[in-house]
Amino acid sequence: MSEETKDLEIAELEPRMGDINVKFKVLEKAEPNEVTSRSDGSTHRVSDATVGDTTGTVVIPLWDDTIDQMEIGNTYVLKNAHTGLFRGNLRLKFGRESVLEEADEEIEEVNEENDMSEVDHGRRRRDYGGGRGRSSGGRSW
Repeated sequence: MSEETKDLEIAELEPRMGDINVKFKVLEKAEPNEVTSRSDGSTHRVSDATVGDTTGTVVIPLWDDTIDQMEIGNTYVLKNAHTGLFRGNLRLKFGRESVLEEADEEIEEVNEENDMSEVDHGRRRRDYGGGRGRSSGGRSW
């Protein structure tokens, strides 16, 4: 795990952040769906959880065992996480080296008015690779 991880609140999250620690309370979890991996044909369970702190809320995609690890109403710290966009919406995500721990102190109040997963992040691209920003096609206008 990187020694450069930063502790952030949910309202500070932006697309493409990495090596971050976020403390949150689990507000809700969707019913899991089964999906089939395109790469190897294996079956996985997938669910989205809405989590929050005093600054806002964000969605976390949960896969397989992580669905059962997080309980609604409990407070956790996700260490060495990253963020990404799914269909233009911000997501807080587990990485290969992420660790989920129960927090020492509960979060009592959650700001549900500031949904960071609904904020327009000004990105139109749907893929995660390649270029930076918009292409102007060689024109400067």
